[in-house]
Amino acid sequence: MSTSSSADIFTSAADYLKPGLFDGRQVLVTGGTSGIGAAIGEAFLALGADVLATGVSDGEIAAANSVPGLARATFATLDVRDGKAVVDLVASLPRLDHVVNCAGVIRRGEELEPDVFADVVDINLNGSMRICAAARPRLAESGGTIVNTASMLSFFGGGLVPGYSASKGGIAQLTKSLAIAYAGDGIRVNAIAPGWIATPLTRALREDPVRDAQITGRTAMKRWGEPSELAGGTLFLSSPLASFVTGAVLVIDGGYLIT
Repeated sequence: MSTSSSADIFTSAADYLKPGLFDGRQVLVTGGTSGIGAAIGEAFLALGADVLATGVSDGEIAAANSVPGLARATFATLDVRDGKAVVDLVASLPRLDHVVNCAGVIRRGEELEPDVFADVVDINLNGSMRICAAARPRLAESGGTIVNTASMLSFFGGGLVPGYSASKGGIAQLTKSLAIAYAGDGIRVNAIAPGWIATPLTRALREDPVRDAQITGRTAMKRWGEPSELAGGTLFLSSPLASFVTGAVLVIDGGYLIT
């Protein structure tokens, strides 16, 4: 069960950064209609950015339209498995300064089946690569940034989620590799690695008393994280504050990895 968080103390990470830091900047957040992606989109909007957030269905878009913090966002449906759709969406933007890859799925138990495994990897890992490749020329024009979403399972195995774990391990290595490949274009590529965050993807675990106790018991801060707590690290990695940071995987996990 999630307990109190930093959200009880301050409104958002954006409160601690310069107002207007991202004025005139265009941000693309895939998987930006809920959970971590939506919280990151809200934070960019609060600092003046123009945000295009994608979701995989019209239902996701409709739900996101009712979120007050996303009122200024633009939304688009996008399946990151569709390479042409990815290219077309990126090309439609007037400019592009920052990309945040948050689109992802997890299918506990089902991923031991090769077809499901392949689909999860195609969305989480290949989908991120499709976005990065399509965005590269636009980001080169602006000297932009990419922030991918890794995971604690970039470092650990997951017996029920081999596809998710493999994809997130791949995200960490993809981030490092693209940081090298894109550096000559002036593009910085980093990743955040969330710990156990209270999102729709983790609802089943939070509602299971045994797993909830195991997770919070191991986490040094003894609670689940909130999606808004991923925003600060993402804003940092996207900002001039991180001008000499590339290829980093920033762990944001309340101390889970160190225990």
